[in-house]
Order: sequence, then C-alpha cells, then structure tokens
Amino acid sequence: MGPGRFRQLLGHFATGVTIITLRRPDGQPIGMTANSLASVSLDPPLLSVCVDHQTVLHDAILAAREFMVNVLAGDQEALARRFAAKHDDRFKGVGHRITPEGHVLLDGALAHVECRRVAQYPGGDHTIVVGRVIGGSTHRGPPLVFFRGGYAVLE
Repeated sequence: MGPGRFRQLLGHFATGVTIITLRRPDGQPIGMTANSLASVSLDPPLLSVCVDHQTVLHDAILAAREFMVNVLAGDQEALARRFAAKHDDRFKGVGHRITPEGHVLLDGALAHVECRRVAQYPGGDHTIVVGRVIGGSTHRGPPLVFFRGGYAVLE
C-alpha cells in the first residue's frame, strides 16, 4: 500500500477540521491544522491528535503541559489553509486571544477544547498525542469538514 493509495482510501472518510494551538516557552503562540483528531475515552475524557514529526508544532506539543483544540466553523476554510501551509507568522492578522491560563483560542471557532497532555506514542512519521480534556466551550454554527482532499461545509 503506497502513500497515494492510502490517502485516497482514507479521503473517503469525512473528518472535522481543527487547529491545535499552544504557546512556546518564549510565550509566542503556535498552531497547526489537524484533522487527525479522535475521541479515545469518555471516562476519563481523552482525545488523540497525530502530529507529523516535520511540523513546527511537533516538539512544542511534546514539551507543553497543555494544548488547545479549536474546532473550525464552516466559514474558516482560509484559516485552515493558512495553518496547514508553511507560514512565517500564522497568527499575524488572525483573531485570537490568550486566556489567563495561557491557552490560545481562535476567534469564531465552534468549540475550544482544553487538553492536558498525558501520553504520546510513536506512529510512523507522526507522534500520537493523547490529551485529557479538562475544559472547553461550544458555539453555534455549521462545521468545516474535510472530504476527498477538499473542504466543505456541513449544513
């Protein structure tokens, strides 16, 4: 099974689109688009996200105690593309705020899911990061989804 065929097969599985955010030790926000998010457990509440070894976020998330999952709304495709591409300052001109706890929340997201990193496992060219959900908030609106290599809005 080659990477192209694997991508084609799994492209038929629609996923939500998120941006994982956190702060570097120097306080600067960092983030990346991820659609490899999955619920792991209800009790305790756990989720997983897979992070490519080559991304700028990889080492930062392994060093961080906590991270934020921003679930994107249907009108945030441009944001998803921006945080998926190589960009010198992904946050420049992007509406966001830093909470008193230091979490990075993106404006307009459907949900903000606050996670404490509890484990990480090797997963080929990615690291599987498991976070315990410790808080969050939700908002109304249609979600952004990824299907067959493209973005769509679920009405």
